[in-house]
Amino acid sequence: MKAVGIVGVGLIGGSFALAIRRAGFAGRIIGVSSPGTIRAARARGVIDQAMPLEQAAAVSDLLYLAQPIERILETLAVIDAHVRPGTLITDAGSTKLAIVQRASTAIRRGRFVGGHPMAGKESRGVEEAEADLFRDRPYVLTSRESELEAWIERIGARIVLLDAAEHDRLVALTSHLPQLVSTALAAQIGADPEAAKVTGPAALDLTRLAMSPYEIWRDIFSTNASSIDAALAAFIARLEGLRAGLRSPQMQREFGKAAEAARSLRR
Repeated sequence: MKAVGIVGVGLIGGSFALAIRRAGFAGRIIGVSSPGTIRAARARGVIDQAMPLEQAAAVSDLLYLAQPIERILETLAVIDAHVRPGTLITDAGSTKLAIVQRASTAIRRGRFVGGHPMAGKESRGVEEAEADLFRDRPYVLTSRESELEAWIERIGARIVLLDAAEHDRLVALTSHLPQLVSTALAAQIGADPEAAKVTGPAALDLTRLAMSPYEIWRDIFSTNASSIDAALAAFIARLEGLRAGLRSPQMQREFGKAAEAARSLRR
C-alpha cells in the first residue's frame, strides 16, 4: 500500500492517519477536506498533501471515508468511477446498514468494507486527533479483508466482525441510547434553576455526553431510527419497572443485577 486517502480529516480521519504512520506506514497520506481543515492537518503533520476527492480516489490504494454519514453516502454514490480496479474503500460511519447497502449498489471497481472504530471524544476536529485514539478499543468491520485487518491490528484496535444490521442494533443500545439518556437528564436537571447548587460528580459524569454536537447525531438518528426506537422503548419499560418498585424489596435484586452487568462491561 503506497497511498492512503483520508476523506474527512477530522478527529477520526486524522487519528487514523496518525495511527497508521506511527504503526509503520511509509507511503503518502492524502487529505480531502475543507481548506481550513487541510491547513490544520498539514500544520500538524497529519497528511502529506491535499487533493480533490476525484484525484485522491484515482491515486489511493486505500480510501478512508471519515465524513458524517450522509456525506459518506454521497461519496459512495460517485467515487467508484474514479478509483482504480481493486482499490480498498472503507468508512468510519457510526451506523452501518445504510452505508453498506449504498456501497453494495454503488461500488463495483473498488472493494468496500464497512467499518466503525468505537472511539471518539466530545470535541472534534483534526486538532484533537491522536495516534492512540483507537488503541484497545473495538473496531467493527462488516466483512473480512486481510490487509485492512492487519492495519487495524497494528494501530492497536480490537477487530469485531458484525453484519451491518446487528451492528446498528447493538450500537443503538450501547452508544445511541446513552447519548439520548444523557441529553434528557441534562435537560431535566437544567430545567430546575436550583439544581446546580447541589450538582455533584454523578450528574456531571452522566451528562457528559449531552455536550456532544447535534450535527454528529442528526445522521445517526436518521439512519438508525428503528433500532434506536426499540432501545428507547425497552429502556423506558425498565425505568417504569424501577419506578414501580421504589418501595419494593425487589429493588435490591435490581441493583445487584445492574452492578454485575456494569462490572462485566469493565472486564
